[in-house]
Amino acid sequence: MTEGPLRVEIDEPGIATLTLNRPARRNALSGDLLGEAHRALDRLAAMADMRVLIVTGAGDAFCSGADVKGGGELSPDVLAGSPAGDLLPSVTNTTVRTFMAQEHMASLFEKVHRLRLPVIAAVNGPAVGGGFALSLACDIRIASTEAHFGAIFIARGVSACDMGTSYFLPRLVGASRAAELMLTGRVFDAAEAERMGLLAEVVAPDRLLERAREKARLIAANSPLAVWMTKETMWQTIDAPSLRYALDLENRTQIMCTATGELDEAFAAFREKRPPQWQGL
Repeated sequence: MTEGPLRVEIDEPGIATLTLNRPARRNALSGDLLGEAHRALDRLAAMADMRVLIVTGAGDAFCSGADVKGGGELSPDVLAGSPAGDLLPSVTNTTVRTFMAQEHMASLFEKVHRLRLPVIAAVNGPAVGGGFALSLACDIRIASTEAHFGAIFIARGVSACDMGTSYFLPRLVGASRAAELMLTGRVFDAAEAERMGLLAEVVAPDRLLERAREKARLIAANSPLAVWMTKETMWQTIDAPSLRYALDLENRTQIMCTATGELDEAFAAFREKRPPQWQGL
């Protein structure tokens, strides 16, 4: 377990919870939190026995977005402690410095999306701006009745196309609904988010983390490689240029999974009326 702006806990074998831990700032994404999150995701990905990750926020918020200072631009101090932060002192162009900070933050959400572990967002309060984008980058979203969401970048005078929002949101709720949400920048509640298909379910606040863990246990009960390949293949075929492309990718994935012997074990377990004994990675 680690503490600080980010808390990482191994709840039970194979299931970790990553908690954004700046409740006084509604878990806004500061430089130290971003750096810790990048490092934590790298560590979790390298743990062969890790199966599922839950992401949530401390206190009464999920994440209020970037910890913006001054006139509303993303401060380059978000690079603190990162490789790009070592380069920063030699960069004098203000636009380049801000771009470096933007890229560092956006790459965290890409890392969440590309993580081999399925990621469940347990949204316990506001998930707006960068916090909304973080929830979108996760594979499954479960929210409490107190949660609310919004692509509020446009209300700050910048594009609503930020930190992966313009990629994820149309794929999750459709282009027309995404356009309405992104162009208005309005904030909407968990009930509406569930109706539009953004959430897997909405639960009472005191049930949120346990419900996320229940979902994580269902995932962890499956073959580790099959789960990894399902996550990776599903998100790749969403962008498939044709059915044939998707089928080719699926076919190759299935042959690779079959070659591990897991299918034989599943059939043997069925015949013997016992749980399958999956191989590790």
